[in-house]
Amino acid sequence: MIICCGEALIDMIPSTTDDGRNCFTPHAGGAVFNTAIALGRLGQETGFVTGLSQDLFGMQLSEALVESGVDCSHVIRSPLPTTLAFVQLTNGQARYTFYDENTAGRSLTPDRLPDLPDAAAALYFGGISLISEPCAEFYAALAEREAPRRLIMIDPNIRAAFVKDAARYRARLDRMVAVSDIVKVSDEDLDWIVPDAAGLEDKARRLCAAGPHVVIVTRGSEGASAILANGPVVKVPAEPVTVVDTVGAGDTFNAGVLSKLAEDGLLSKSKRSEIDPAAVTRALAHGARVAAVTVARAGANPPWAHEL
Repeated sequence: MIICCGEALIDMIPSTTDDGRNCFTPHAGGAVFNTAIALGRLGQETGFVTGLSQDLFGMQLSEALVESGVDCSHVIRSPLPTTLAFVQLTNGQARYTFYDENTAGRSLTPDRLPDLPDAAAALYFGGISLISEPCAEFYAALAEREAPRRLIMIDPNIRAAFVKDAARYRARLDRMVAVSDIVKVSDEDLDWIVPDAAGLEDKARRLCAAGPHVVIVTRGSEGASAILANGPVVKVPAEPVTVVDTVGAGDTFNAGVLSKLAEDGLLSKSKRSEIDPAAVTRALAHGARVAAVTVARAGANPPWAHEL
């Protein structure tokens, strides 16, 4: 089992009414939610740890998870409201405005860490859930507790405008990177995390030296590369596709990577050292294939296995 740990929220996507007026349509979303949905649709046994509201949006999120085969038994229910993310699309690129104060997801605290099943071989963390407190400390504590026996992957998916205390956020990321086996960042994320180094490869190697076995860097239409600890650089091109929008692209790429590593029998702590350049190449290629389907249609709508 792969357990995704992080936010589930409602993306308010711009649309138009029948009479031509601008409006927003609520879509189930969130970076970690999207990855969980994609993993479930790809046929992986998937669980989810998050704070989920009992309001109408929380019901929408719960139904979407179940429909995609995601186990919700470790979800922490709350009467607090659901986080809302209003999306602005410019030439297919998504920018977000979050409404996150006093919400179900944000209010998780480290004293509420769930017991996880032995079948959970890997945990995945990411998104704004690593920024907002107190839930950010909840997820950091969970990663630190579970890292000795489960493979850990994180994608900070940095929203710089959302960060209120950069020093505190950086310190938390450092803690999580140190216990991670796989870290995935965009080129923009990498520039933010390692601002004082020259060149993408140098930045990625410095991040890799902090603890991860693999650091994956995505570069949009230019594809993805990966740096292995004390190993070579692996590069995979993006799949050619007509982009409708990029909502959920990185999240579903991550699901593709995790799914392929699981299929190859490498997604566990004991197999970390066997994740070699060939395995990483296969994983990146599968991630690119999955992401290509997502960006070719509106919203974060990951593919089912039969669509590949």
